[in-house]
Amino acid sequence: MENMKSPRVAYGEALVELGNKNEKVVVLDADLAHATQTAMFAERFKNRFFNMGIAEQNLMGVAAGLSMAGFIPFASTFAIFGAGRGFEQIRNSICYPNFLNVKIAVTHSGITVGEDGGSHQSVEDISLMRTLPGMTVLVPCDAVETKKAVFAAAKINGPVYIRIARPVAPIITAEDDEFEVGKARVLREGNDIAIFATGLMVATALEAAQDLEQKGIEASVVNVHTIKPLDVETILNFAGKAGKVITVEEHSIIGGLGSAVAEVLSENLPLRMKRIGVSDIFGQSGAPEELMRHYGLTAENIARTAWEMVEG
Repeated sequence: MENMKSPRVAYGEALVELGNKNEKVVVLDADLAHATQTAMFAERFKNRFFNMGIAEQNLMGVAAGLSMAGFIPFASTFAIFGAGRGFEQIRNSICYPNFLNVKIAVTHSGITVGEDGGSHQSVEDISLMRTLPGMTVLVPCDAVETKKAVFAAAKINGPVYIRIARPVAPIITAEDDEFEVGKARVLREGNDIAIFATGLMVATALEAAQDLEQKGIEASVVNVHTIKPLDVETILNFAGKAGKVITVEEHSIIGGLGSAVAEVLSENLPLRMKRIGVSDIFGQSGAPEELMRHYGLTAENIARTAWEMVEG
């Protein structure tokens, strides 16, 4: 995990590469282009970039109109503003009228927004987006996977929500790793417990699995980069082998990955399960690493929870 890069930087780079290959790609932002890194696209394709100002509802509405004109719009802002302020327009202007071809790519998701505090830390956005009919929800785990998610989203004819992290983070996937929408990736196999993780927490889950191995516990780690459509087959397969499941996400445990996995298991394979995430509480101001410790989003807490489930 020595290589580090911010997923949002990878997002900006991916947009430029995609724009070079497809002239139908346009990018919209809500006056945050340097933060979301869409400024890279703006500099390269001045006539295909639109700064909509601090007006997220209009951002989504214009993106819907551009899609109806045959373009592939990427609408970008912070997660709290895109999923929050723009929700009605995403629902009624993008999803409701035949699932328009709009890509909503938001950065600064979760509590790792850090010092901006709870008002800017979106821990509800996955829950909001996965309830929308026709919406695909992608949560890449690192910079490499972020680029793949952008290119995959552009190929989907319909609305896509891409949740992109802010901080510099470990690169744990390779350029030649397969990325298939709707298909989780198994990063580690073990029969004692199954850990399903998404976003930045995938690297943390791998670290926890290594700690558990030293204690004689073999944990599988599955990167669930697609929250919707969910890879039900892989979830049931690895949950069934282990008989115990942990989900890990930088999001509320209500409505996110944990809820999605629980829904699948409750209907098909009831078993013991723990959800690790933000527990029905808002974020607060602090350094990202401090907040991760405060909310229990650490390898130590994952490993401790797994050990208690297996040995307890």
